[in-house]
Amino acid sequence: MAVSFAEMVQRRLSRREFLKAGTALAAAAALPGCGKTAPTLAASGKSALTFTEQSAEMTTQLEVPPGYQAQVLLKWGEPLWADGPAFDPQQQSAEKQQLQFGFNNDFIGFLPLPLGSSNSEHGLLVVNHEYTNSATMWPGSPPDTKLDKAQTDTDIVAHGLSVVEIRYQNGQWQQIKNSAYTRRITPLTPMQISGPAAGSSRLKTAISADAVHTLGTYGNCAGGVTPWGTVLTGEENIDAMFAGDYSQSSEYDSLKRFGMEVQPQKSWARHYPRWDLSQQPNESLHMGWIVEIDPYDPNSTPKKRTLLGRFKHEGANVFINADGRVVAYMGDDQKFEYLYKFVSSGRYQPDNRAANLDLLDSGTLYCARFDADGTVDWLPLQFGEGPLQAANGFHSQADVLIDTRKAADLLGATPMDRPEDVEVNPANGAVYVMLTKNADRTDKQLNPVNPRARNKAGQIVELVPPKGDHTQNSFAWELFLLAGRRDDPSTNYHPATAVSSWIACPDNCAFDSQGHLWVTSDGAEDFGIAEGVWATEVSGPDRALMRRFLRSPVGSEVCGPFFTPDDKHFFCSIQHPGSGSSFEQPSTRWPDFDATLPPRPAVVVINRPDGKVVGS
Repeated sequence: MAVSFAEMVQRRLSRREFLKAGTALAAAAALPGCGKTAPTLAASGKSALTFTEQSAEMTTQLEVPPGYQAQVLLKWGEPLWADGPAFDPQQQSAEKQQLQFGFNNDFIGFLPLPLGSSNSEHGLLVVNHEYTNSATMWPGSPPDTKLDKAQTDTDIVAHGLSVVEIRYQNGQWQQIKNSAYTRRITPLTPMQISGPAAGSSRLKTAISADAVHTLGTYGNCAGGVTPWGTVLTGEENIDAMFAGDYSQSSEYDSLKRFGMEVQPQKSWARHYPRWDLSQQPNESLHMGWIVEIDPYDPNSTPKKRTLLGRFKHEGANVFINADGRVVAYMGDDQKFEYLYKFVSSGRYQPDNRAANLDLLDSGTLYCARFDADGTVDWLPLQFGEGPLQAANGFHSQADVLIDTRKAADLLGATPMDRPEDVEVNPANGAVYVMLTKNADRTDKQLNPVNPRARNKAGQIVELVPPKGDHTQNSFAWELFLLAGRRDDPSTNYHPATAVSSWIACPDNCAFDSQGHLWVTSDGAEDFGIAEGVWATEVSGPDRALMRRFLRSPVGSEVCGPFFTPDDKHFFCSIQHPGSGSSFEQPSTRWPDFDATLPPRPAVVVINRPDGKVVGS
């Protein structure tokens, strides 16, 4: 029997379908490649998530449930070396910032020490610094476009990543400031372009005559930790750093499709030709990639893995399939952009780290098409196949990867409502996609996986690979949650969702080892509630029952959720606290609450003094 579009949308929203899918996943026990059995607590009707839920009130403080403690571990401007300069917001400089923790921390990855262990009390923390807010960064709150050269130099090196060594001692986490692992990675750090686009004539620039050696990373949003102990960091809104008239460039169409603007959003192009599109338009093609970093080797050169495509990467998360192939999932975080999957040609070798370090340089990139029958098809982005031919401007696989968005357009990928974090649940093998929002979607642009026009609240989508095989080209999909106000009839909350526990604008996510889904928000304040962290079961009677775990300070968002292997410590980033206010009169002075200091983005670690796992 044919099913109408409206009927299919309703089927996707059905709570009965949700519970059926959750029961099927729980009954699947150990899916190939997962390494764990699915959780059984939810199926018994006894949730393992027993923390006291937080209210939705916006305050100047960070709040966690009773029985938990939140430690501010690293703050913007904190010296990363024992002899590093102390933070002084009135006397900032590029030289100081190069030795200090950067601004607007986002993704966090915890990598145990020693390498290969599951130590949860000693490890490396790798943190992204996505962007800066000049209004709360500089006295006088100058506009981002009006920073002088000295301020711009400081602004530049406030981006990138920080690598630090930390240890849990006497009930507190401490940074080891004499560590050989400590490192700042910035827009000025030497890097290497790898994969099919390396050496392309399109990537030859003033700083890269060979189109292989390049400089820096920035706009780093989310990321992932690989099983071989590296970090994948996603370059997202890199267009903000560029400005200038590129209308005469041979790369005009490519730059336009990526969203490059003539008018500046930052001051970088005012002071450096590298970011001036009228002088060096090809420089922007060096950005928008996934960068792989080895934090265990502070002398290693980060590599831009071009086979993972060029777009506004929210991040990349890796799963080892049952046959040993590496599968990476990625979202292009912009309205009407696409979901991607990469499958390696080579196979992961647990006992041969060196052999794994270049697994991301050989394989196939796919974009996703969601169909009304509840399947999602993965379409290969392969030069010479289908429309990816010279007639459409593709002359090599390098062209396909540099212009990934254009290639996905031609293949008919499904335009999504800002696909952000995409992660595999370690307990059931399903894939969960955070779709933050898309207020620009019209009634004529609806599709089953993006079923709401003027979508300001976002949704979470669950993908189930057949028999747990992530290399297959067709998965099943389900709308796990349609977010928004609790009384909005277009949402599909669990009936037991507390009045204060509804969520808006899901952004990043993480899983504990039991398979509970932890979700952060970015846009909840637009609904009059605090940003924060929510947790839920993915199967059984409490499937998709959202519980608010954390409230973030006003003007901030929570990013980078990450657990230690034993689930006893939960890291997260508090980004841009006090956003929308000024340096002198911020809406909060979190975390210092010192009248001489502005609000400071910071990494927080949450645990229980009684030593129990987070969430219980």
